[in-house]
Amino acid sequence: MKRKQYETIIEAPCERVWEVLWNEKSYREWASAFAEGSKVESNWEEGGKILFLNAENEGMIARIQEKKKPEKMAFTHLGMVDKTGNEDFDGPLVKAWSGAEEIYILEESGEKTRLRVTMDMDEGHEEYFDNAWPKAFEKLKDLAFSQKQESTIITVSTAVNAPVEKVWKYWTEPQHITQWNFASPDWHSPSAENDLKEQGKFSYRMEAKDGTHGFDFKGTYDRVEPQKQIFYTMDDGRKAQVHFKKQGNATLLEETFEIESSHSAEMQKEGWQAILNNFKAHVEKN
Repeated sequence: MKRKQYETIIEAPCERVWEVLWNEKSYREWASAFAEGSKVESNWEEGGKILFLNAENEGMIARIQEKKKPEKMAFTHLGMVDKTGNEDFDGPLVKAWSGAEEIYILEESGEKTRLRVTMDMDEGHEEYFDNAWPKAFEKLKDLAFSQKQESTIITVSTAVNAPVEKVWKYWTEPQHITQWNFASPDWHSPSAENDLKEQGKFSYRMEAKDGTHGFDFKGTYDRVEPQKQIFYTMDDGRKAQVHFKKQGNATLLEETFEIESSHSAEMQKEGWQAILNNFKAHVEKN
């Protein structure tokens, strides 16, 4: 048996990360990184039994060894269960896992949570978990983001009559960004810089055409998946996501962002939607 540790930083407080981890609905979503149809059944009481199951209701039987919400959850694996509900605590496969521990530690710092997962495993499964845990962490981050209060998150979208390859190009290349990145005809975007990679930075200048006021829209990329999605953090700390979804020969473009406090949510939604409308018009006329 080998003990390994996996960890990540999630942009959310411990309480929210805990809820995403152990809510039975969200568990199914992030645990799908290990196997589609994964689910969990438990009364969630310390000392109680917990079943980690696949889509066929087969899986592991464990005990909740320690529960300290929202800081620690520890399991001890005991046996296996088959699709008919028969429990096995003595078979040869069980002996390789019995007594193995799985421990989740959550440490909060500001609005971020460090999640550390420690697992005992057979060395034959090490490569599997090395590949699966990074995918599970990304799903956890997405779920933690989406579970923020609806009043602080806004989504705008538009359907662009162009293939996703063209939509991605026009969204990310500075010579195109300057042609659509403004909310009304009396504004413009005179310059744009874009280092399109994880931890790369962007800066788009937005100004009133009469020169009376303007600002730089800046941020850092957290994740870039070409022609699929972009995650970034604005310089004021707010998070945003952009999703590119194929719809035949067209593309659905969706933006989700955290609102700021100096303007109404309605005004911000209208502004971001107006920019999206400009983008759609620019792509479709070229």
